[in-house]
Amino acid sequence: MAERKPSRTWCPSGDPHAPEAVALGVRSGQDGGVVYLADPVPASQVLGMVPEGVEPRRVLRFASHCASNCVNRRGNDCTLVERVLAAPAATATAVPRCHLRTRCQWWSQTGVEACRRCPAVATLHLAGDRLGELTADPSTTREQLDEWIASNPAATAVAGEGG
Repeated sequence: MAERKPSRTWCPSGDPHAPEAVALGVRSGQDGGVVYLADPVPASQVLGMVPEGVEPRRVLRFASHCASNCVNRRGNDCTLVERVLAAPAATATAVPRCHLRTRCQWWSQTGVEACRRCPAVATLHLAGDRLGELTADPSTTREQLDEWIASNPAATAVAGEGG
């Protein structure tokens, strides 16, 4: 029996200002990985708690509806998750518990491998993070990403920006 795709999917790298947006997790630890919340919290309830001058996506991960006009959209697919999966995994990550999974675009498109990479995805990457810049850039082709990775074997971090 085929798994049914939800009628409206969610982006795990979404826009915190979308009306339906929820906080998916908190960026934590030295590596900045996401620690997922047990239950979603409406973004509108947490945005005001972020200190002034701090970009909310630096400390929180948000999910919102996948937008048909998203720069990462190709038909019904998300090209961001394709680029995220092309980049080397930082570590072998266990599949995190996530309340979004049954409605997640990345899960429905690529399955468990997206879930393993998801905690390492940064919706805002640090300046100078070339792999993050390439992964986040919708104009980056898979070939360009593969070429950069091959010429920079020390690259192990994954970053992306969506929404």
